[in-house]
Amino acid sequence: MNIALVLYVVGHVLCIEAALMLVPMAVSVLTGVGDWIYFAYTIVPLILAGFFLRLKKPKIKKMTTREGLAAVAFSWIFLAAFGALPFYFSGYFNSYIDCFFETVSGFTTTGATILTDIEGLKNGGLMFWRSFTHWIGGMGVLVFVLAILPNMDASNVQLLKAESPGPTPGKVVPRLKETARILYLIYFGLTILHILCLLATGMPLFDSLIHSMGSAGTGGFSNMNASVGAYGNPAAEWVIAVFMMLFGVNFSLYYLVLKKQFKDVFKNEEFRLYLGIIVAVVVCMTLNIARDYYDGSWPDAIRAAFFQVSSVMTTTGYSTADFNLWPTFSKMLIVTLMIVGASAGSTGGGIKVSRLLALFKSLREEFRRLIHPRRVHAPRMDGRIIEKNTLKGILIFFFTYIMIAGAAMVVISLDGYDMESIMTAVFSALGNIGPGLGAVGNFSGFSAFSKLVLSFCMLAGRLELFPMLILFIPSSWKKSY
Repeated sequence: MNIALVLYVVGHVLCIEAALMLVPMAVSVLTGVGDWIYFAYTIVPLILAGFFLRLKKPKIKKMTTREGLAAVAFSWIFLAAFGALPFYFSGYFNSYIDCFFETVSGFTTTGATILTDIEGLKNGGLMFWRSFTHWIGGMGVLVFVLAILPNMDASNVQLLKAESPGPTPGKVVPRLKETARILYLIYFGLTILHILCLLATGMPLFDSLIHSMGSAGTGGFSNMNASVGAYGNPAAEWVIAVFMMLFGVNFSLYYLVLKKQFKDVFKNEEFRLYLGIIVAVVVCMTLNIARDYYDGSWPDAIRAAFFQVSSVMTTTGYSTADFNLWPTFSKMLIVTLMIVGASAGSTGGGIKVSRLLALFKSLREEFRRLIHPRRVHAPRMDGRIIEKNTLKGILIFFFTYIMIAGAAMVVISLDGYDMESIMTAVFSALGNIGPGLGAVGNFSGFSAFSKLVLSFCMLAGRLELFPMLILFIPSSWKKSY
């Protein structure tokens, strides 16, 4: 492995994080909360570490898959480790592990929290940083690096592949840097539009910023203890629900919209299935909760169902109702959506709709071959043949996903929680969702070791598993030059 190249990339990431911390510092000054000093304490070691790692420029700048995976894994670990320092310096959290868990949850856009009194953090720099990590992590910090750094050659597409959510990330346009810039411009534009729409509903500016960043990154950190439900604002709930759904769409489709290629958007099979699942589950859930939980008020039931489906499907984690109290059927739908997740190339987590679609198409072709043994026909998605290597990769992903989930459940079971809480805690972390069922409305009760295990699950889920796992394979550390 080209360690010098990996550390060089990590150094750039830490310098960028130092620059990004100037934003919550400014927010702290403007709000008058006075927590800017905690960021000042953090920026100094960040800059020193970043410059130190960049001192030795790599002789070989070509990046293989191995270097790409390692660079992304180390970047995200160090990003969270330093990003936790402002929380630690504030003294509001019980331990550094709690700070690390909260920051990993933020950057991975999970939204799981150990805070029992969120509003006690006050609407200042720390509260802003907590949600700003969602926005940074949603599109990916390495994508941002690719967008701004000079001398990024084609081999650095490995960074994009390792960090982008979904099985088949690719370039929107031939030039890698231009692809990264287009993705971030779309992301920024949708975020601004979301903020303006929330302001139009009467939500305060700071709250609009917090919830827009949470929706954009599909993270779900709110500045209210009762999340979005605290406002009692149906218009804001509709706005957030719609934007959560929009951020769960593959961002390459928005590029097609900008180019006015609308037919190609609606021909996309993953997009159609994504919308179809949302509509189907909203209908089923509304029928299940309308009479007994909303006194027959169909508008309220539809709004509640759509909000929760949009929140869980996109792995955002905002809530307007305690779905722990809903019927078992609705809770089973929620758990299923946790596992399914959003679209590939979106800011959402989960297994991804495209993977499930590819497997269903392969299963259908297998049944057809059983019925007609002489039939020769390969499964297709969007008119293209699904290659055997792609299917093999998806199956390996599923197996690895289950293995990590099973191991994490065994370890966390030592904390003594019930099966429902343990399972949903792990699937919530791996799927970057946030809330779960049972005792998993909040993660403060878990042991320090379990919080580290869940932090690993959050990082593994956000980075598509393999960047984190490669760190534990001894052969990956052998020199490649």
